[in-house]
Amino acid sequence: MAHGTIRAATLPIIINLITESYGINDNEALKMFYESHIGLCYADDDSGLYGQSALYVFSLFQEEQHINSGGSPF
Repeated sequence: MAHGTIRAATLPIIINLITESYGINDNEALKMFYESHIGLCYADDDSGLYGQSALYVFSLFQEEQHINSGGSPF
């Protein structure tokens, strides 16, 4: 399956999880996601992150947000 097809199937789920968790709209969630390190990795075919489940990618995104807001990585 093409990488773009996989991303097209999972990205709406990730964005929905972000909108629900952060109380923001779709456009804000897309911007927030793609400006994050995890979003950049997700867009990079070489990273392989696009092939992981939406929940896994979302959990990595949440962890990054937590760390960037001053939270402990552990």
